[in-house]
Amino acid sequence: MGVAADGMTAVVGRDVPGALAARLLDLVARGVPSSPGQPPEVLERCRALLGETTVSGGPCYLIPPPPVLFDAPVAVVLRSDDPAHAERVRSLRPQNWACDEWDDLLDGRDGAPWAMAVADDQVAAVCHTARLTPAGAEAGVWTAPAFRGRGLAAATTAAWAGLLPGTRLFYSTSADNHSSQRVAARLGLRAIGWLWKLTR
Repeated sequence: MGVAADGMTAVVGRDVPGALAARLLDLVARGVPSSPGQPPEVLERCRALLGETTVSGGPCYLIPPPPVLFDAPVAVVLRSDDPAHAERVRSLRPQNWACDEWDDLLDGRDGAPWAMAVADDQVAAVCHTARLTPAGAEAGVWTAPAFRGRGLAAATTAAWAGLLPGTRLFYSTSADNHSSQRVAARLGLRAIGWLWKLTR
């Protein structure tokens, strides 16, 4: 559920039956937006319909049109629009990425386009396409623990934005992920609302 000053929107998972999904979407369409970080009233009504759920949320930002400028002086930033870059990082798969996920990313089957920061002969940060629809794309960002706090997530996000000209770009995070919120601040991203997620 996306909540902004000018309204709310929602997406329902495929595992939710059609009639229930329609009721949830109708509730959200008629709901009243809340202040950022404050759950809207309709959230509890949706929870009641879904049964036992966990709620999480966090800010959502709009990435300005390219070029988004941010340098990473301690790393080389590679992009998926150069096939040689994919081959350069193929053997540098971070351990938290499954082999098939890494191959899908590098081969453009899932998560492309992407940008990666490479430092000390390892992938230090990745920004990939977490979601891509006709309405826009959302950045998915990961930084290796040893490289956090160096601006690499911001640098890869800026490079990723350059791969999607003409597309509305979004960056979202959870309320307790202060490192990710600092990435948004470093890039000067504009907060546009709050995303709430109900998980059964």
